[in-house]
Amino acid sequence: MSVAIIDYGSGNLRSAAKSLERAAAAVGGGPVLVTDDPEVVRGADRVVLPGVGAFGDCRGGLHGLPGMVEALEETVIAKGRPFLGICVGMQLMAARGLEHGSHPGFGWIPGDVVALTPEEPPGGLNGTDCPSLKVPHMGWNSLTLQGEGHTVLAELPRPSYVYFVHSYHLRPTQPEHLLATVDYGGPVTAIVGRDNLVGTQFHPEKSQAVGLRFLSNFLRWSP
Repeated sequence: MSVAIIDYGSGNLRSAAKSLERAAAAVGGGPVLVTDDPEVVRGADRVVLPGVGAFGDCRGGLHGLPGMVEALEETVIAKGRPFLGICVGMQLMAARGLEHGSHPGFGWIPGDVVALTPEEPPGGLNGTDCPSLKVPHMGWNSLTLQGEGHTVLAELPRPSYVYFVHSYHLRPTQPEHLLATVDYGGPVTAIVGRDNLVGTQFHPEKSQAVGLRFLSNFLRWSP
C-alpha cells in the first residue's frame, strides 16, 4: 500500500512524510513517497496533498508540474484512490478560493474558501474578558465531530485537540460534506469529506497522538 505525497513546492513535506511513515508502520502499510512525478502518483494506492501559503500560489505551484493535475484527476476521481488534502491542500478541493482574488479549485467539494471572521461572544470567551480572537488562527482547538461514523474519525479521543495555522477555511455548500468543525468565534471547518476524499484544515502531522491516529485511520480506510 504505497502513499504518494505530492511535492509542488508548498507544504511541510518532511513532517508529513515522517508522520505518515509512523502511521504506515503502525498499520502494516507500505512505502511513503514524496514525489513531483505524475507517474508515481498514478501508481500510488493513496495520495496526500499538503499545502502551506496562499490558495492562488499553491494552485499555481501544482499546475506548474506538467501532468500533475491530470494525474490527480485520473487517480483520485476516475480510479477512486483514497485522497487526503492537508491545510491548503484541503482548500484546493473546493470550487473556488477567495484569497487575493478568485481562483478556481478542483471542484471536488462544492463551496468556497473564505476568510476567517471570528466573532467574540459578549463578555468574552467563556464569560470572561479576553482579547479579540486573532487571524491567522494559530494553536490547538478541540474538534466537534459531525460525521462520527466515518472511518477516519474512528476511536479519536474525546476531546480531540488538533493544531491549526490558517486565515481562510472551506465553507462547503452541502452539509453532508462537513465531517468536523472547531469553535473559533463561530464554527470553522476542520474536516471535509465525500466518497474517497477527505481533507483537514488542521495539520495532522503537528497534532501529536490525535494526528497520528487520524493518519492511521486514513491508511486503514477502504472507501
